[in-house]
Amino acid sequence: MSRWRSKAAARVALAYAVLAGSWILITDRLSAEASPAGPARLTIEDAKGLTFVFVTAAGLYLLVAAQDGRQRRAQAELEEVFDETLAGWAAALDLRDRSTADHTKRVTQLTVDLARSVGIQGDELRAIRWGATLHDIGKMGVPDEILRKAGPLTDEEWAQMRRHPELALAFLVGVAHLSDAVDIPYCHHEKWDGSGYPRGLVGAEIPQSARLFAIVDVYDAVTSERPYRGPMTNAEALELIESGRGGHFEPAVVDAFLALAADWAPDQSLHARTGTPGPPEPRHATLDSATS
Repeated sequence: MSRWRSKAAARVALAYAVLAGSWILITDRLSAEASPAGPARLTIEDAKGLTFVFVTAAGLYLLVAAQDGRQRRAQAELEEVFDETLAGWAAALDLRDRSTADHTKRVTQLTVDLARSVGIQGDELRAIRWGATLHDIGKMGVPDEILRKAGPLTDEEWAQMRRHPELALAFLVGVAHLSDAVDIPYCHHEKWDGSGYPRGLVGAEIPQSARLFAIVDVYDAVTSERPYRGPMTNAEALELIESGRGGHFEPAVVDAFLALAADWAPDQSLHARTGTPGPPEPRHATLDSATS
């Protein structure tokens, strides 16, 4: 039955029924007023006309609902293909940057969960999913010797690495279908206190999607193995997140994330919850070193 449920079809059928029914009743009343016999409350012609309107309105509903269903299925198939294409781009980057294998899959799912927990849905949620999937697409423009360097980056190398949000914007700005998904790739390194990059946005100047993603990105980074450090446990990572309240992160987002994490085991990592392999030997990480 759900295939025949269509708000668009209901609106069309209702508008037709109201207009056609009103036309029949009004014209019959006018004709009756002009008749020597005077007006009648409801004539047989009125009943026949209204019955015809209701029957044709039902038929119109079925026709529009069928077309609407075909369009929704086609849209869903198109979005699925688009999702797979974006996932392919992200997978190519994960293969290139071996230190972040499966990172995109994990942070995308957790960002969607966090967004849902604060009431985001529909097209806005879809844009967040796409933005999270493409958050590091700008790193395609970062040289391999910097992106895959095992040791600490020099100041000059950091300057090149920190261009990746602007490179992401340049890459995505011409794709009209992704216009609502650009905020995360462009703004996920901004910080609530204005100390982030590339524009130094402060507080609510940072798009909400980027504020949500930033906390997930840091959490995944500190619970993941990197060439220059090992992962934190879940409890350690959440403590680090709490330390960034009002500085790195929006306080309300910290609250939402901690509420989402309330049932996670203290020693359980994001890898365990998403089925991706997690590395051993926790070692120290800081908010400043968490992401690049």
